[in-house]
Amino acid sequence: MSIPAGLTPGTWTFDSSHSDIGFSVRHAGISKVRGTFRTAQAALQIGATLAFSKVTATVDTASFDSGDANRDAHVRGEDFFDVEKFPDMTFVSTAIAGAGETYELTGDLTIRGMTRQVVINTEFNGVAVDPFGATRAGFSGETSISRKDFGLTWNAALEAGGVLVGDKVTITIDAAFVAPTAD
Repeated sequence: MSIPAGLTPGTWTFDSSHSDIGFSVRHAGISKVRGTFRTAQAALQIGATLAFSKVTATVDTASFDSGDANRDAHVRGEDFFDVEKFPDMTFVSTAIAGAGETYELTGDLTIRGMTRQVVINTEFNGVAVDPFGATRAGFSGETSISRKDFGLTWNAALEAGGVLVGDKVTITIDAAFVAPTAD
């Protein structure tokens, strides 16, 4: 399969200031808690075809931010991410399929030392040259995981039944990359 129009071969650099890695999870069975990871690194390696292209990403688990300091400290602790033992979560693509604007990015997601295959439904948002002459590409993606599959099993029972934290976590990604420059 051919690569999307405008993407040139080489390693595209992650633009963290124009990217976001977010999540949402059901809380108390009635609402969703949302948040983001503030620090990440990634690379988009474009080959001659999709078969020779790859995405890698490393997310700093200590950069977790839900807007509530107490919750953030709990999630960074041993009950959830245990950032002292597992400072990063990683993604390495194993396959990219699709055409036009819609792609499936399959890869290995590792959280707390546990690796599971995930599929990220991805939208290619296009390529543009910014006012400073840099060529940029944008992507949006979403996947859902079971937090229990990654050893994130902490919970608390609710008086009315059910549990405090849902198992399904939706991960959303808005990523910008900058094209490699010619030497």
